[in-house]
Parts: sequence; structure tokens; C-alpha cells
Amino acid sequence: MNLLGLPDYVSDTTQFIESLKRSRPNLEAEQRAGRALLWDRPQDRDFWREVQTARVPQKPYVYQTEPSLK
Repeated sequence: MNLLGLPDYVSDTTQFIESLKRSRPNLEAEQRAGRALLWDRPQDRDFWREVQTARVPQKPYVYQTEPSLK
């Protein structure tokens, strides 16, 4: 429902995406498969906990080797 009474506006980007989805109906399935290949993997929480505890705190100014003498 259009609240302002204006004609329904559809941006060029939205029109492009809709036409792409119409021309390639399996596009979303391909995207999900690609995402699962790289991102949707089970995480090893123990490993990441070890990574966090092994971090060495960094000095505020990494290039200063010794405290400045006044």
C-alpha cells in the first residue's frame, strides 16, 4: 500500500536484480552453495578460545622500543 498516493517507484538496481532473478531462477541456490563452501562451516570453540588466550598484548606505540628519557 502506498501511503503518499504516489506511483510505485522501483529503482534501477531493484529492476536489475528482479530481471536477473527471473532470467536465472537458480541464482539464489547457487549463492547459498557458494556461501556454504566458504563461510557456513562448523566452528571449533576450543580452538578459538586458545587463540584468544595466546594473544600477546600490543604496546600503544609499537615503534617505541624503550621508554623515553626525560
